[in-house]
Amino acid sequence: MQIPQHYSAVPGVLQDKVILVTGAGDGIGRTAAMTFAQYGATVILLGKTTNKLTAVYDEIVAAGYPEPAIVPLDLKGATKKHYQDMAATIQAEFGRLDGLLHNAGLLGVLTPFEHIDLPTWQDIMQVNVTAPMLMTQALLPVLKQSAHPSVVFTSSGVGRKGRAFWGPYAVSKFATEGLMQILADELDQTSLRVNCINPGATRTSMRAKAYPGEDAQKLKTPADLMWLYLYLMSDDSIGVTGQSLDAQPK
Repeated sequence: MQIPQHYSAVPGVLQDKVILVTGAGDGIGRTAAMTFAQYGATVILLGKTTNKLTAVYDEIVAAGYPEPAIVPLDLKGATKKHYQDMAATIQAEFGRLDGLLHNAGLLGVLTPFEHIDLPTWQDIMQVNVTAPMLMTQALLPVLKQSAHPSVVFTSSGVGRKGRAFWGPYAVSKFATEGLMQILADELDQTSLRVNCINPGATRTSMRAKAYPGEDAQKLKTPADLMWLYLYLMSDDSIGVTGQSLDAQPK
């Protein structure tokens, strides 16, 4: 199937879909949640900071979009049971899950390889790799209740080609790419599609932390990337799976 270089979503393209967004309180996650709601989805807002999630919730409701749900959860400390309980709640409340966007991530500190400390490494692997694995595993039965479910992982350019000083973050994104490919291959004969998005250089707080001297005004905003997020969550991307796609194609 031909993947568009740009996609224009029609109004209501996500009508009646139920989509879970992790890291929904800030940056790309917040914009994705707002955008999915704007196009008709009921969004489940997951994040570690309740007041940020509440602010997104209020903004969605004020705009007249479908009322979202809030799941406060810190991925760093979440256990398998947390995800199983969340899946049971989603099943009970909605009966299915149509989309899952793994957006939450931990950058850590850019540092030479010889200075990587184990606690930082473990935290990044926990949030960026283990949490999405456990969450997806728990949610697969609920996703399979949907006619055309979509799972989207968030990758990075440094998850395709390693770069000096990016250490555990880069390794975690290589793992994310592998996780997506394995899952997509296992589910290839089902209706569930699995893909990665590489957002590219985007005006977010994480980017500012990695590049403090950069002029953020020259970067794309999260809203500029939403064409690809909408495409992968909509039924227009049925048949597209196992792909690592760029939100800022060259």
